[in-house]
Amino acid sequence: MRHYFYPILMLAVAILSSCKPNCSKEETSETNLQLETLKDGKQRRNVIFILTDDHRYDYMGFTGKVPWLETPEMDKLASEGAYMKNAFVTTSLCSPSRASILTGQYSHVHTLVDNHAPDPGNLIYFPQYLQKAGYQTGFFGKWHMGDEHDDPRPGFDHWESFKGQGDYYAPNLNINGERVQYDDDTYVTDLLTEHALEWLDERDQEKPFFMYLSHKAVHALFKPAKRHDGVYDGKTIEKPSTYTQTIGEEYKDLKWPEWVKQQRHSWHGVDYMYHGTNGTFDGNLQKYCETLLGVDESIGSVMGWLRENGLDESTLVIYMGDNGFSWGEHGLIDKRHFYEESVKVPMLVRCPEIFKGGKNIERMVQNVDVAPTILEVAGLKKPDYMPGKSFVQLLQGDETDWRTRVYYEYFWEYDFPMTPTVFGVRTDQYKYMRYQGIWDQNELYDIINDPEEKYNLMGNPEYAEVAKQLASDLYGWLEETQGMNIPLKRTVKNPYGDYRHSDQY
Repeated sequence: MRHYFYPILMLAVAILSSCKPNCSKEETSETNLQLETLKDGKQRRNVIFILTDDHRYDYMGFTGKVPWLETPEMDKLASEGAYMKNAFVTTSLCSPSRASILTGQYSHVHTLVDNHAPDPGNLIYFPQYLQKAGYQTGFFGKWHMGDEHDDPRPGFDHWESFKGQGDYYAPNLNINGERVQYDDDTYVTDLLTEHALEWLDERDQEKPFFMYLSHKAVHALFKPAKRHDGVYDGKTIEKPSTYTQTIGEEYKDLKWPEWVKQQRHSWHGVDYMYHGTNGTFDGNLQKYCETLLGVDESIGSVMGWLRENGLDESTLVIYMGDNGFSWGEHGLIDKRHFYEESVKVPMLVRCPEIFKGGKNIERMVQNVDVAPTILEVAGLKKPDYMPGKSFVQLLQGDETDWRTRVYYEYFWEYDFPMTPTVFGVRTDQYKYMRYQGIWDQNELYDIINDPEEKYNLMGNPEYAEVAKQLASDLYGWLEETQGMNIPLKRTVKNPYGDYRHSDQY
């Protein structure tokens, strides 16, 4: 029996190994970073990628969501380029989303499943391919992709970053291995923008460039630039229609999960936000929007530099958030969950030489599409292991063979145990959420007729086949992408956000 089993086992291992999208350290050598050049004669464009933290998709002036919020530079970028109305992340959390952007892979593949999970050491970041193709690359800002250190990362010739979340004022930057402490009046959004533009000024003009400007803003605890502090004092928003249902028992009639009710009174709920130590709901909202103003000005500075240097027509500029943010929907704040305001992100794209501006793109794109898109405009064919697609075709009006579903995963965190593991799938009409490791209610929403995700259709006989089909699609995706195992990570410390069990290990 043993003699028959061993060859079968080894064959299975070989098959799985050949399918694995990650590479060994030997496979990440310079030889293996050489990508095939596209054969249609496309030029190697300069690319600027601007990432913000926790900026939800509709908190921009031109959307009208917050009538008093003014973001003239974002508005201009949208009018001159494209607004990707349905841009999503595959995991709504800082580190997993950022890793998906840089690797072009899902969380269960790159395994940076939370904000502490370390880089496993076998990942390739797409800027490494750009370097091999002759690009000069620069990174400025928040990395926070597993672990807390500020070490330089593969793929960037010039590197400026900080540990973990960093600080809004008096930042400490690691600049190419040398740590520099700035004074109390130095605001990190302005500093990063200034350094990014200096790098552009000093670059080798004979080479194409890729610049990654990664802001700390607008992450909590919100601190605007001093020039913006107080400009929205007294401003409020109309509370979402799902704000009050978990105060009493109405959520049960709507068939919402019990964890949503419980989370209302936690770090990520409107009644006990940030453990009640950081002001009121309205006060936090005001500071969030004021902090966003510095990001808007940063975009204006970058676009102004491109115009002054004659590169604004040819350079691809992408502005994006790493995840969304709830402001009272379902009685929650923050991200992690699969509700629209958490998983949807702002995405603005501009490059007049590629496409005509003023577009609103309806088709669904994800953070795993960023790497394939940038590689295409660099004249490179994406690696086969990347599941995403370049959305250049959408910018040019071609929707051929575009996806009809996006998939989602979030793994329970030791520090924030109030949000369960969830796997989900979204189509243009329906969203299905399936929870793991918790005795609770799954969710199904008709997001065309119920865009606020108020009425859970799970269990309704007339939607049984819809739920069954989406569940099958979800497991098909997990099986095809080797996502049937939860990648556990070693965590031995007191939980940060669990106020009920703060002294436990």
